[in-house]
Amino acid sequence: MDLKLKGRKVAITGASQGIGEGLARSFAEEGCPLWLVARSGDKLAALAAEMKDAHRVDVKTLAIDMTSPGAVDAVAKFVDGVDVLVNNAGSIPGGNLWDVNEVAWRAGWELKVFGYVNLTRLVYARMRERGGGVILNNIGSGGENFDFNYICGTTGNAALMAFTRALGGRSLEHGIRVIGVNAGLVSTARIEKVLKTRAERELGDAGRTSELMTTLPLGRPATVPEVADLFVYLASDRSHYTSGVIVTVDGGMTSKRSIT
Repeated sequence: MDLKLKGRKVAITGASQGIGEGLARSFAEEGCPLWLVARSGDKLAALAAEMKDAHRVDVKTLAIDMTSPGAVDAVAKFVDGVDVLVNNAGSIPGGNLWDVNEVAWRAGWELKVFGYVNLTRLVYARMRERGGGVILNNIGSGGENFDFNYICGTTGNAALMAFTRALGGRSLEHGIRVIGVNAGLVSTARIEKVLKTRAERELGDAGRTSELMTTLPLGRPATVPEVADLFVYLASDRSHYTSGVIVTVDGGMTSKRSIT
């Protein structure tokens, strides 16, 4: 299937690792020039060099902490003119209400929740002036499956789901599509760290992470390409009638809702 994305300019935040890195690879395979944003300049430079060599696409990078003063404005200027924005940067701490204090809670939301909202506000306005665009929000299935032990993240993700639906419900009036993706567990370094912490806490051994995955579909997390490739399709004109919705890719975990 030709997604006709070649030449479409794509901006990705949090692009240096995990799903963000996978997104860069998947869009580069389609021939998309990339605007990559993340904290680590070294990782961005290495990824950019690899994508240029492998796929002959133009890659621009911006190393910046998106929580620093003026950073969102700087990122908006850097990505001005792109056809697709993928909001992906963010790492919200795990734990229950008493594990996550106010400082940690605000810090987590500053990057992922307010970072998504504030960058979208600026980029959407420029897309509207140009007559169209696509904004994809990488949210997470915690927004649908309320988790006592991930209360900061589950609450933030639920807020981003509402934000995406509210904005995307009207955005086609401006030629813009706004869509959210809720991935379940994905095999990334961050999730591996989370699972090790949980295994240590619940099982007394950080090496017993495999025991935490027995209830997952296929007995494993999703791979990064299984998630990233969905974003590519949603960004394409093959999905032109899609806006204001959340697409969940978790192997059916959210829909299972079973006591067994």
